[in-house]
Amino acid sequence: MKFIVPSTALLKQLQLLHGVLASSNTLPILDNFLFEIDGKQLTVTASDLETTITATMPVEAKDKGSVAIPARLLLDTLKAFPEQPLTFNVDAKHHGVAITSDQGTYKMTGFNGAEFPKSPVLEDASTLTLPAGILATAINKTIFATGNDDLRPVMSGIYFEMTEEDIRFVATDAHKLVRYKRSDIQPPKAASFIVPKKPLNLLKNTLASTNADVQVEFNENNAAFRFDNIVLVCRLIDGKYPNYEAVIPKVNPNKLTIDRATFLSSIRRVSIFANKTTHQVRFHINGSQLTVSAEDLDFANEASEKLTCSYEGEEITIGFNSRFILDMLNNLDTEQVILEMSAPNRAGILLPGEPGEHGEDILMLVMPVMLNS
Repeated sequence: MKFIVPSTALLKQLQLLHGVLASSNTLPILDNFLFEIDGKQLTVTASDLETTITATMPVEAKDKGSVAIPARLLLDTLKAFPEQPLTFNVDAKHHGVAITSDQGTYKMTGFNGAEFPKSPVLEDASTLTLPAGILATAINKTIFATGNDDLRPVMSGIYFEMTEEDIRFVATDAHKLVRYKRSDIQPPKAASFIVPKKPLNLLKNTLASTNADVQVEFNENNAAFRFDNIVLVCRLIDGKYPNYEAVIPKVNPNKLTIDRATFLSSIRRVSIFANKTTHQVRFHINGSQLTVSAEDLDFANEASEKLTCSYEGEEITIGFNSRFILDMLNNLDTEQVILEMSAPNRAGILLPGEPGEHGEDILMLVMPVMLNS
């Protein structure tokens, strides 16, 4: 089997795929990229059994066949080449791979492509079409709020919830929650599924370079995302997602409006002095003044800043984990933000201060931490 392919074009595709490779695989064949030639098309596949990602590209070829090529060795080799055509000669019997460049020849041991696990086929799948930009934004705005608790695997992914009116992307780890809603997308039917974090991170990186529509196919066990020349198939997280609507407080009479950048900078400075275990910062709001403070009693460290804000409600003192608040403020991109509260022991709601793009609705919730009076 022989084919000719441009070095930088191949490297670009392999760099998109290599994120799926696990550091330790149960099957040694998964340390390889699967190369399949059919006509003048090369299909390259990488997999960790849970997630499989495939890219196709045109090549010069006359043969048909497949071979598994060691991923790390091939990537390191391609990175060292300037832009030029590379000729791959594969020994069909022993699976040896010889790469010929303008500079010389490089030989490596390949493996039988037939041993590579087949990508799952989605039977009885439902289909949804999303613009790449909307899907990328939804992942970016929510993925930081997913959990890492092995005992609650449903919280370690993003919940895709389709209703007749909109599509919602929800992430929570029980301390913080993000709900990103799009009312400008009309799903074909009501449905829901939970996508793990790893394939979503791969998608996020790959979607950055496209404006195409993404075709999402899903059934009970798997989901597939198709766009441009890429197909990503992943196993869904099995289980029932918690009733997130029940934890969002509906009545929040205390409403703080403040400049996002000022608020963010202040918390960043003050939180340096917070306890290293709780990362607790305290907000005291009275009239048009917000006092942000933190202390670490073990080392007698403390810091306090006063900020001007717009506030409707009663005087309140409430504590939050500064890391959660910083994550949320970093993932909002409006000039002003609104923090709605009802009581010091109830969740706070963080909202953008100005409307986003048409059809977009984002809500972030953060649980308070108990204050030592």
